[in-house]
Amino acid sequence: MARTLDVYLHNELAGQLVQDDGGQMRFAYAESWLNRPGATPLSQSLPLRKERFSRNECRGFFGGILPEQAKRELIARNLGISARNDYAMLEQIGGECAGAVTFIPAGEKLPEQHYGYRPLSPAELTAILKELPKRPLLAGDEGIRLSLAGAQDKVAVRIEDDEVSLPLGGAPSTHILKPAVERFAGVVFNEHLCMRLAAASGLPAAAVETRSVDGMDYLLVERYDRAHRPTAGGPPVLERLHQEDFCQAQGIVSEMKYQKEGGPSLKQCFGLLRDVSSAPVVDLARYLDAVIFNYLVGNNDAHGKNFSLLYHGVGTENLEISLAPLYDIVSTVYYPELSKDMAMKIGGEYLSEKVVPKDFEQLAEEAGLGKPLLKQRVPELADTVLASLGKIEIANPVAEAVAALIRTRCESTRDSFRR
Repeated sequence: MARTLDVYLHNELAGQLVQDDGGQMRFAYAESWLNRPGATPLSQSLPLRKERFSRNECRGFFGGILPEQAKRELIARNLGISARNDYAMLEQIGGECAGAVTFIPAGEKLPEQHYGYRPLSPAELTAILKELPKRPLLAGDEGIRLSLAGAQDKVAVRIEDDEVSLPLGGAPSTHILKPAVERFAGVVFNEHLCMRLAAASGLPAAAVETRSVDGMDYLLVERYDRAHRPTAGGPPVLERLHQEDFCQAQGIVSEMKYQKEGGPSLKQCFGLLRDVSSAPVVDLARYLDAVIFNYLVGNNDAHGKNFSLLYHGVGTENLEISLAPLYDIVSTVYYPELSKDMAMKIGGEYLSEKVVPKDFEQLAEEAGLGKPLLKQRVPELADTVLASLGKIEIANPVAEAVAALIRTRCESTRDSFRR
């Protein structure tokens, strides 16, 4: 029997996601959405049209909202559904998602905006951190409908006056909480260092902080797709901003996020920004810095789902599209068991240890950038990162080791470009 979910963008019905009698997922925009002034597509891969989108056309966006790999399998088992059933998973956990999209069973009302939250005591937070590996995103817990893409343990929370709360129903969160990973020592401090270093080096990046409860470390990442809007005479209202990652924007399913597996290349990513950004000159320069920075810190996992487009003014004639602040930056080369291949090759090379200046020159040619610009910008940013390292307080042994590794990579890269 066919089933239907109403798909809301902010507080407006944008369309309907249908699972037909054969189990195939399809999407169609609502006529009211298509006819409204300033109508905005949910995704660059789902342009406004009356015709229904097939599963192959829409799965890149909708499937891309959901968690991946082993976490997806665990969630499916906990919920009693198939791990391959995107529709069923969105039905269960599609309340508070990345961006401003919400999924509601057809005909039901969107939750009222006086949302509910469950404050967490230190003991309750400790219990959740221990539970996440077995119950990703707390899927199945009463009142919780959260979805975040990725393969790492995480949960969306609200931070207010230093108090940590769980959003209930469709309530918006303010932060993403990422606990320590037993397999990768000090990854919380590794990511904390890399993200702070990006910001200190002048790259727009999500704000981060480390915390600990009952001896358990975790990272808090402030959501760039949430904003407090001032109100007349009342407290600020927490609002969602729409966003989508580069795989979603190009209709590429999460399982193919790596270039070797059919995922986007740097050439395609630069092309996407050139085509859709409201300020392409600014965003192309920012994205180039992001690519160089990831190379310098040894983040080989910078795939298409780790870059996003951010939408301001959705559903209006003043829509602005920009490159979102950076997130999920980890020096993966610190962990010898992780792949040495970069998610997207630079020039003709996947191995970051083998990248040489001519590979950046090839990237410039492929991405439509000036070769002199790249030859100047790579060593310039290496110098900036080295200077920023000296200004950041580092108090964790893993972060100190990662900083030393980054320092060596920056010096080597700078010297290779200035020979």
